Amino acid sequence: MKIHEFQAKELFREYNVSVPQGGVAFTPAEARKAAESLPGFPVVVKAQIHAGGRGKGGGVKLARSIEEVESLADEILGMTLVTHQTGPEGRLVRKVLIEQGLDIAKELYLSILPDRATAQNVIMASEAGGMDIEAVAAETPEKIIKVFVNPLGGIQPYHVREVAFGLNIPPAAMKGFGQLLHNLYRLFAAYDCSLVEINPLVLTADDQVIALDAKVDVDSNALYRHKDVQAYRDTDEEDPLEVEASKYNLNYIHLGGNGNVGNMVNGAGLAMATMDIIKQAGAEPANFLDVGGGANAEMVENGFRILLSDANVKGILINIFGGILRCDVLAQGVVEAAKKVGLEVPVVVRMEGTNVEEGRRILAESGLTLITAENLKDAASKVAEIVK
Repeated sequence: MKIHEFQAKELFREYNVSVPQGGVAFTPAEARKAAESLPGFPVVVKAQIHAGGRGKGGGVKLARSIEEVESLADEILGMTLVTHQTGPEGRLVRKVLIEQGLDIAKELYLSILPDRATAQNVIMASEAGGMDIEAVAAETPEKIIKVFVNPLGGIQPYHVREVAFGLNIPPAAMKGFGQLLHNLYRLFAAYDCSLVEINPLVLTADDQVIALDAKVDVDSNALYRHKDVQAYRDTDEEDPLEVEASKYNLNYIHLGGNGNVGNMVNGAGLAMATMDIIKQAGAEPANFLDVGGGANAEMVENGFRILLSDANVKGILINIFGGILRCDVLAQGVVEAAKKVGLEVPVVVRMEGTNVEEGRRILAESGLTLITAENLKDAASKVAEIVK
């Protein structure tokens, strides 16, 4: 789950990771009030959306007076901010962060994330921090240092020294940097994070080390352990259909583009394989919905409704491997759901596994126009022919 920068900085403060003074505002008047509580100018007005590249998109502005803070907040609030991470549709800005400006001597990049290849956590850092870090990673990856940390042992002083020396941290800032990195790793581990990122991490003219930006992603599977983070969820930043699906314990992903085949599967790996084969058959997947292993008729009904809400969908492919979710249970759910929803697009069903013959019998005797397939290749061919 992604959270906003101002929320990430609240967590940083709890773990003694230095951040600038500031506060969130939802109106120009609140922005003015937040700026009045800061020690002086300049003041930074930063759009709060779940995407990077806000500065390049015009969502980060510098103000040198109270009046300018209010004016810039009025300009940014309500704008549709387009960045390289939002896509061309952009994101509506509903809140801004008002922060004190700093006397920056140097910008750095720092992040912590799991590395599945080594089963360790990796600290990634670079002296080339700032807005162009993606270009650095693509063009000069040797400028990015990586320090691996065994999650069982946790971060050790030698890890901190290796990162600090790799960043050429000056002696006067070494202690502050070490404390910040140690505390940042504690936060990363305590909150089951999939990513903690500071870009930029700045050295100030007086050798302070401060997180000018903050990004925290928490593993959604661990949210039951973190009620405080659950409260940070901003559904305005999520796809409305993904939010709707989550209400029924369904996982829905909208793929965008010109896709015209809706997919209902049980398992993300099966979804990937299904979409690959659909493309090989000459069609384009529009979305997929993972019903998981414990689906019932109500979940399948809601799944159909969500899939069909995409006007581009001209056919649906149901691809189920019956293990925990038996084929007869799925078939009964499909029949009940189809009658309630009133399907107006063709549905191709491919099932294998537990009670598959009973499932096929239920579909055949339902009186509905459901197209059965012998295998996945056959199913993809049939749905591709339909949408063509």
